[in-house]
Amino acid sequence: MIEELPDDIDNDELDDVEPVGDEAQLYEHFRVVVDKGQEMMRVDKYLFDRLTNSSRNRIQKAADAGFVMANGKAVKSSYKVKPMDVITVMMDRPRYENEVIPEDIPLDIVYEDKYLMVVNKPAGLVVHPGHGNYHGTLVNAIAWHMKDNPDYDANDPHVGLVHRIDKDTSGLLVIAKTPDAKTNLGNQFFNKTTKRRYRALVWGNVEQDEGTVVGNIGRNPRDRMQMTVLPDDQGKHAVTHYRVLERLGYVTLVECILETGRTHQIRVHMKHIGHILFNDERYGGHEILKGTHFAKYKQFVNNCFDTCPRQALHAMTLGFVHPVTGEEMYFTSELPDDMTRLIDKWRGYISNRELE
Repeated sequence: MIEELPDDIDNDELDDVEPVGDEAQLYEHFRVVVDKGQEMMRVDKYLFDRLTNSSRNRIQKAADAGFVMANGKAVKSSYKVKPMDVITVMMDRPRYENEVIPEDIPLDIVYEDKYLMVVNKPAGLVVHPGHGNYHGTLVNAIAWHMKDNPDYDANDPHVGLVHRIDKDTSGLLVIAKTPDAKTNLGNQFFNKTTKRRYRALVWGNVEQDEGTVVGNIGRNPRDRMQMTVLPDDQGKHAVTHYRVLERLGYVTLVECILETGRTHQIRVHMKHIGHILFNDERYGGHEILKGTHFAKYKQFVNNCFDTCPRQALHAMTLGFVHPVTGEEMYFTSELPDDMTRLIDKWRGYISNRELE
């Protein structure tokens, strides 16, 4: 039984910890009461299975420093948890409270009325505070933009972001200003009636002109920073449709249409069919996966990585029914400059190769 979710214990939270002093004040970050039927297990493995954003090595370091406790007493990582043990992770600093603070960050607002707004998010902007990104996010920017609206509370989960895209993905997002608008829009996403199309540059020649990837998505058991396609009885159902727009030799420009919206869905599904997104570091796309061994080609690809220093993925179109007027809304965002220049580089490479 978990009494407090470990949402703000991130990869750095348990890093570089110092041993607990005799007079150090400790703050509880996570607490779990071990189930009655739990088999005996090392506490570092037990916590690793429950703290989704911390590595086993960091948990071991925290235990060695005296931050992991069983029934109020510090234990080492080799301690075997027993049924009904109370396991806590204590730190020498308070938990971060996820209060959204308005921050004056520029917003590219595509559309706005008193019920909702659509924004075009640049790559590199984190959408929501958390896991080490507590400031400078899109939500902080929205809070600033709405700070003079007495009916909008940036800390109220019943308003605000209806869906998310990754930090290094650019493109369109819809934000609800009222609870009714968020409920309505949320139902549209849940019922798969929204229209979302992405542009992606992927490694390799996608042979089929179009296709559909169906595969449950969940956390990769071998790398907890990744999501992956899992067996049908695990993860969450996910469907991605794709269509080839342009073949550029060792890479392909594709359009991806989301039927569902799972974490890293396009990135995971395209990798699953052998076409990792270009420069997607988390999934291995920052390596030269296709092409020649010539030094000139290697330099060209490295220049491409510099041109678009993130996964080449853009949320290009967004369609939904207005929650109040019932009007069909449809928005398009042009490819950002980094992806445009990246694609132009590959077009130039192919043209020059054909002339040789």
